[in-house]
Amino acid sequence: MGSYILRRVLLIIPTLIAIITLNFFIVQIAPGGPVDQALASMHGIGDTNMAMERIAGSSGGDQAQGQGGSREESYRGARGLDPEVVAEIEKRFGFDKPLHVRYFSMLRRYLVFDFGESLFKGKGVVELIIERMPVSLSLGLWSTLIIYLVSIPLGIAKAVRNGSRFDSWTSTAIVLGNAIPTFLFAIVLIIFFAGGSYLKWFPLRGLVSDNFDQLSAAGKIFDYFHHITLPILAMVIGGFATLTLLTKNSFLDEIGKQYVVTARAKGCTEKRVLFRHVFRNAMLLIIASFPSAFIGMFFTGSLLIEVIFSLNGLGLLGFEATMQRDYPVMFGTLYMFTLLGLVLNLISDITYTIVDPRIDFESRKQ
Repeated sequence: MGSYILRRVLLIIPTLIAIITLNFFIVQIAPGGPVDQALASMHGIGDTNMAMERIAGSSGGDQAQGQGGSREESYRGARGLDPEVVAEIEKRFGFDKPLHVRYFSMLRRYLVFDFGESLFKGKGVVELIIERMPVSLSLGLWSTLIIYLVSIPLGIAKAVRNGSRFDSWTSTAIVLGNAIPTFLFAIVLIIFFAGGSYLKWFPLRGLVSDNFDQLSAAGKIFDYFHHITLPILAMVIGGFATLTLLTKNSFLDEIGKQYVVTARAKGCTEKRVLFRHVFRNAMLLIIASFPSAFIGMFFTGSLLIEVIFSLNGLGLLGFEATMQRDYPVMFGTLYMFTLLGLVLNLISDITYTIVDPRIDFESRKQ
């Protein structure tokens, strides 16, 4: 197992480099980079999208900044900017250097987890990630925990009662829940329970109240769950279907195998057969799906929820960085998310051997 873990760890490095490289060069050809954003801001263009369109129009579809001065020259000619001012802006953002120099400089810094500073927020990327991490951790961990605590017992119950009325009604309920868009359900919750039009049982904004530090320990716990209830409900509504049906089908597949028939023939109770023999084998697929489920909830599933409930998490940070073309934040968060995803997949493989010691990754050729 040790050599397998070592191989997987060594594979993380080229995988990270490949993903960062691909995204780096894709982003470079997109119009409206940091220099364009700063130039538009100097002209008082309030709407970023409008500014980007006007800048892209004046550039004549040239390539990204740092690969030549055609875009800046065209923009200067249209706006009457002093070339020295534009050159100073390019230097401040590091775009006075050639593309390949910026690329290799980024790789060297990322190897030691030096992500630089945000171009527009005046803070280091690591500081921003740490600052926003509690919100995303709260949403991701609680959502994933609730989905697993509900879906696994429900899937087992559906497998045991396969074809019954309970199975049919629960399948209908979770499929309907899966069909409801997360943002739409969040809006409905706000309208009915957060003072939108009816009840005002829950707060609308933030993860905690403004006076959180002045509350007692019990008050802080209540305040935290009071704020996070609606966002979590909105996130989990569509998350039960996949895991529940996966659990059900995994158990049904194992229940029909010969070793289960043999265990029953030996006089084992149904409960013993289910949890002593079937559970360990059926749970392998569930464990395999955990990294993708957690990553989905942690990084992508919470974006709209963070926007709707005004929660400053990593999803909102990444969205803002993309809109502003804040490259250090974009690539820094991408690097961390990718690294965490690869590590979680390795942890998933290790968990396989804990659940079923018969699995031996050492014998696999990688």
